[in-house]
Amino acid sequence: MSNSDKSSKHVHSEHETMHDHKHSSKTMDKESSSKQNEENTVSHLHMDHEAKPHSEGHHDHHAMMVEDFKKRFFISLVLTLPILLLSPMIQMFMGVDWRFPGDTYILFGLSTLLFIYGGKPFLKGAVDEFNQKSPAMMMLIALAISVSYLYSVLTVFVLQGNDFFWELATLISIMLLGHWIEMRSVLGASKALEELVKLMPDTAHMIHDDGEIMEHALDHFKVGFNVMVKPGEKIPLDGVIYEGVSSVNESMITGESVPVEKGIGDDIIGGSINGDGVLKFTITKVGEDTFLSQVIKLVREAQASKSKTQRLADVAAKWLFYIAVVSGLLTFVIWLMFGAEIGFAIERTVTVIVISCPHALGLATPLVTAVSTSIGAKKGLLVRNRAAFEEARKLTTVVFDKTGTLTEGAFGVTDIIAYNIDKQELLKLAYAVEMNSEHPIAKGIVDEGKRIGLNMLDVKDFQALPGKGLRASVEGREIMIVSPGYLRTADIQYDHKQYEALAIVGKTVVFVLEDDKLIGMIALSDKVRTTAIEAIKVLKQMNIETVMLTGDNQRVAEYVGKQLEINTVIAEVLPHQKAQKIEELRGPGKFIAMTGDGINDAPSLAKADLGIAIGAGTDVAIETADIILVKSNPLDVVNIIKLSKATYRKMVENLFWATAYNIIALPLAAGVLMNQGIMISPAIGAVLMSMSTIIVAINARRLKI
Repeated sequence: MSNSDKSSKHVHSEHETMHDHKHSSKTMDKESSSKQNEENTVSHLHMDHEAKPHSEGHHDHHAMMVEDFKKRFFISLVLTLPILLLSPMIQMFMGVDWRFPGDTYILFGLSTLLFIYGGKPFLKGAVDEFNQKSPAMMMLIALAISVSYLYSVLTVFVLQGNDFFWELATLISIMLLGHWIEMRSVLGASKALEELVKLMPDTAHMIHDDGEIMEHALDHFKVGFNVMVKPGEKIPLDGVIYEGVSSVNESMITGESVPVEKGIGDDIIGGSINGDGVLKFTITKVGEDTFLSQVIKLVREAQASKSKTQRLADVAAKWLFYIAVVSGLLTFVIWLMFGAEIGFAIERTVTVIVISCPHALGLATPLVTAVSTSIGAKKGLLVRNRAAFEEARKLTTVVFDKTGTLTEGAFGVTDIIAYNIDKQELLKLAYAVEMNSEHPIAKGIVDEGKRIGLNMLDVKDFQALPGKGLRASVEGREIMIVSPGYLRTADIQYDHKQYEALAIVGKTVVFVLEDDKLIGMIALSDKVRTTAIEAIKVLKQMNIETVMLTGDNQRVAEYVGKQLEINTVIAEVLPHQKAQKIEELRGPGKFIAMTGDGINDAPSLAKADLGIAIGAGTDVAIETADIILVKSNPLDVVNIIKLSKATYRKMVENLFWATAYNIIALPLAAGVLMNQGIMISPAIGAVLMSMSTIIVAINARRLKI
């Protein structure tokens, strides 16, 4: 049989398969997988808390964290109000005098409570950042609130000077607000591994030695046991068929665009779905050796090893932390060298360190994040990993899965060739017969009939002919829909050239017979999304390389690639090979995005710098991805890049406004112009900080694409 013959065999239990390429469930080469990274992710209290952990209960845990920050913010806000009213500096600023004996001790008590309760997440996060040797937002905040608190305690019990309890209170409250806003806007979790496990049934039908069939839990089965799978059931484990013929839907596992017909001696994969036939097979793999377990392992390893991109806010916070420490130490040492009293030197040092952590920094990125998330949601973009999303502006290559991503994942009629009969009449006869089948090919013909409004003809004596096709009486006419294999067996002649022209581009061809005479053929293929054509075109205009990475056979992939005018086509790859291909595409200056919808895409989605899932795909792909395209529109990949660039630009602007006053405030706080009578006071510092916070809030609202 020629390859082209193979490529158009009908593909349910009544028809033969179109593919010359069958995927087997061979155990993946374990050596090709990198060693699993067992280190814990950076503390969830870190600013990139939305990076994807792997625990099953992470979603609930993340929701609890959001509630925790919300609760801490409101309680801290309640404590902040009396602290501000009792603060001598705030009273002086307001032009009032509400001092009374013992007020500083009440101020100390309330501030201590606030420091312990409101500051706990930042202090804990700072310890984690310290252990990771990666100072960022948490260490900067912890430094500012700790210095403010300790110095203020000294002013109450030891030193003469102005306390910074008001600074401590406002800083904690604003930082808690910023974290709460951002965490609430990006609430999401990765449950990819949990979803993969759900693919496997809990039980299977065991065939005992005496022929009795009993249902047992999956963990009861071992290699060599015999299993029966009924029509429509999920295949429980990997094995080799010893009895039965059926089509098996492996599209979400391997990427094959249509079900593959399986018979005696063929491998089947656990997690795929059986068609209309009954299959009996012998188990060849259980536990960690199964195909699906290997996919789970790949996803886990890819998620664990995925490089953690440091977010822009953390980069700014890291440098501000170093500036705060160095500036504070220099201020203290220089004033002592100039003979200043130690109390004055400490006060100047504390002022410098506190001013280095501007309040606006706590809202600079969260406010942009909230606005960006809202815009994304309106455009059908669900952002799950903010760090990866922010880096989308750097994309150099976008890799697309074919089936269900660039194509609709459903068959459509492309060609109708009729012999001595009207084309519409031919389709009407096929429509009537295929109405009785649930197969994807049948659905494609039925959908076409419905689309053009065909009338339903009277059908009697419908019969499925395993391995051959369908037969029915349509208003007294004996109609059969068969594969080329049946024509050869029955020695019915057909136009091989015409057939080859369709088969060579990956189309599936079925033949329509009346009274055993050929009256026409119908070609079908997976329809390319019109939005995919536009998406590829726009990405090319943006100088971004496009790649198709599919488990489907080379001929079908090249046919689709030609329609899309895509840069590179890589076909016939299994899930572990997809992840390897993503790694191979990497290079200096390369930033790779993977867009897919199936289980077979999960490892590559996790491995890529940016994983994008089609919303109509499997839960596994969705839960593994960094961004979900809710509308299943490939053109939204362009919107991701545009929104990422706009978001980054706005974050840079906000970080500038949040820290710009440091350029002026830090030297003045250190006292460099003290001899000229110019030195920043806490009151002036508070005004400057308030102004930068307001500017940041207004600027964030101006984000648009």
